Amino acid sequence: MSYDLLLNEAYANGITIKERPFKTYDGRIKNQTIYLRQDMNTAKKSCVLAEELGHYYTTVGDILDQGNVNNRKQELRARIWAYNKQIGLYGIIQAYKARMQNSQEVADYLGVTLPFLQDAIEYYHQKYGICTTVDNYIVFFEPCLAVMESVSYYESD
Repeated sequence: MSYDLLLNEAYANGITIKERPFKTYDGRIKNQTIYLRQDMNTAKKSCVLAEELGHYYTTVGDILDQGNVNNRKQELRARIWAYNKQIGLYGIIQAYKARMQNSQEVADYLGVTLPFLQDAIEYYHQKYGICTTVDNYIVFFEPCLAVMESVSYYESD
């Protein structure tokens, strides 16, 4: 999802977006305001905004203390929400259909950073194993990301 569409979703939910000159954080959410580090490129802002929206939808309370296992679980839940929002298996398939040839092309096509895409692929690999089927496509995670369209052959009289 593009950065502009994410902004529209945030605004539609009454969330304010403000950019700040953070030195240590890329993004933060507090109540109905998401703060983003102002010097990020659009792809990075898109990834960070998606994760902060993931916190808005999935996180309860202050989870800054990542030494707490429950806080780490909530952090992961928000990140997974962002992966699914920004990429998802359908996004990978759309990139295949658009003939993207490598991970950087896929990331650019989806409007995300390469590290964000790689983390999402690793998450999907852990979740689904070697491959998974979506509609008539097989998405492979090993030995590398690949998509294959399954074709059914049948004989008629």
